[in-house]
Amino acid sequence: MTDYTDRLRAAARRLLGEGRVDCFIGYRRGSLPLAAQPAILTRAEQADSLIWDPSCGMNLAHYAVGRADRIGIVATGCVSRSLVALALENQVARERLYIVGVPCTGMLDAGALRRRFPGREAAAAAYEGPRVTIAFADGNEELAVAENLARPCRTCAHPNPVVADEMLGEPVASPAVPAVPEEAAAAEARSAAERWAYFCEAFAHCIRCYACRNACPLCYCPTCFVDESRPQWVGKSSDPTDTRTFHFLRALHLAGRCTDCGACERACPLDIPVRHLTSRLNAEAKAIYGFEAGLDLEERPLLDRYRPEDLNDFFK
Repeated sequence: MTDYTDRLRAAARRLLGEGRVDCFIGYRRGSLPLAAQPAILTRAEQADSLIWDPSCGMNLAHYAVGRADRIGIVATGCVSRSLVALALENQVARERLYIVGVPCTGMLDAGALRRRFPGREAAAAAYEGPRVTIAFADGNEELAVAENLARPCRTCAHPNPVVADEMLGEPVASPAVPAVPEEAAAAEARSAAERWAYFCEAFAHCIRCYACRNACPLCYCPTCFVDESRPQWVGKSSDPTDTRTFHFLRALHLAGRCTDCGACERACPLDIPVRHLTSRLNAEAKAIYGFEAGLDLEERPLLDRYRPEDLNDFFK
């Protein structure tokens, strides 16, 4: 990871110094030791603030949307897939992107670590090889990064960037992943009544802060449906019906578009498993249409194309 940090800084310094890009989007150390924060650099001398370690889980594609300048950006598999999806939807211009690809072996699940050590606030984290040492006021905890990965990272089939202008390292091996994600498989094992009960319980604590929506790079609508008043699609209160409607409709808006980066779950302050809905839709898209979002700049989005061989049973 330290080696990648040095290479990343050198790449950003070169691109900005040579005028190849107007800004460079990467990660820097944040106020929370287990979560890096985005950094948008405009000068070569700022490159030394960049970092790369298992805390760099935020999807940086979100910060490329709507920009008209030339952008350098560091991208893992999921970030590059989001950039492809955004390019296909005309939200970013591929010709204005310079993608610095980083093979990814997974990011820490900061939320799970908070739950694992309740009442203990991390003061610092040090990463060395495959291990992380978390400093608490009452002592240190040393953990294996691979045993504490975020849920999307555990089943990621595309750890390497799908598109890049330069790579900082050799591609890593794609892990063997189940045909159906664990969240979708768990849903399939339940009856309809059990699924509904699980959904109601899992989302009962949602406070409608919209952090999941705001963190998602594919949620870029100028006015979200929850903010519309003419007509009003969903109520503004914390009524359970309004809350469930928001989550259902947001998931359906991401059908055939979600790249399973996990930004929604990572942003949720209450650790609600919002990814379970999009994961289920991703499994359907792959099983029925053989489609995964963000893999090919030449392949139109799932709901933006027609193929004669597509399954047509829904017409009957």
